[in-house]
Amino acid sequence: MPSTQAPLYPVSANAVVASKSSTVELQNVRKCYDEFVAVADLSLRIQPGGIYGLLGPNGAGKTSTIRMIMGITMPDSGSISVFGQPLSRAHMDQFGYLPEERGLYKKMKVLEHLVFLAQLKGLSRAEARKRARTWCERFELTAWTDKKVEELSKGMQQKVQFIGAVLHDPKLIIMDEPFSGLDPANAVGLKDALLELAKTGKTILLSTHRMDQAERLCQSICLINHGKIVIEGDLNQVKAKYGRTNVQIRYEGEARFLQEPRLVQSFNDYGNYVEVRLAAGADSQDLLRLACASARLDKFEVMEPSLEEIFIDAVGKSNA
Repeated sequence: MPSTQAPLYPVSANAVVASKSSTVELQNVRKCYDEFVAVADLSLRIQPGGIYGLLGPNGAGKTSTIRMIMGITMPDSGSISVFGQPLSRAHMDQFGYLPEERGLYKKMKVLEHLVFLAQLKGLSRAEARKRARTWCERFELTAWTDKKVEELSKGMQQKVQFIGAVLHDPKLIIMDEPFSGLDPANAVGLKDALLELAKTGKTILLSTHRMDQAERLCQSICLINHGKIVIEGDLNQVKAKYGRTNVQIRYEGEARFLQEPRLVQSFNDYGNYVEVRLAAGADSQDLLRLACASARLDKFEVMEPSLEEIFIDAVGKSNA
């Protein structure tokens, strides 16, 4: 049933009506703090289902954008719609939010804290306890449910905060640096949970500066810098535009081939292998022949650039 509550902020008379197929739509959204422009006329559309990456360096405007989508702050201009409607307070219970900074009450016990958060979103106490116990078992927190939050490690607190964000079964899940403080094993567990939620039709907005995580998880991305969009779209299409200009080489012997400017634009040496960016117009087969002349190759793979490389290249150009 459509919401009868007023939008959180006025909708411009000439604003385009949000697509009913969009979970989130921003149109020319701008946010300033005194003279500092945090978000500059940002427009993007997030389709339902899957994981959408909101990426950028620290200070790019990611958190400011999220806070406006959540209704925590208001844009100075532009419009925001969710689920095909102007954002209103009636939508708040359909959001799940994991902030970058810990937002837990340290003196509360874990289970009671989760129940408290779920009740704020409309769940009964009995249902909240049932769901909380199930999630705690999944994340190996059962032995800690009667402990105070302050007794938990940072990684455990992050898992509690994640559970609190999804316990009420929200339609839109917003994750701001969700892997912060997690060891590799727990990061895998959280990653698996996010993918499962996405497969059930949940829309997940993932904000991070960890390009490796974004590349593995996201179907679409929006890279912003200085509050402006630098790159936006389907991740596979974004990578395809950059072409297959990278070569990953694992070798033994001399690496004189890396110093050939006719073939090599740049390279990153990771110790046991090297990633090469081909020079403009270079043929990877020429590089292969040159490398074989001075080294024994265990691997020579032509590939698309990583999202991290695209990120560094795009941000560098936008800063120029």
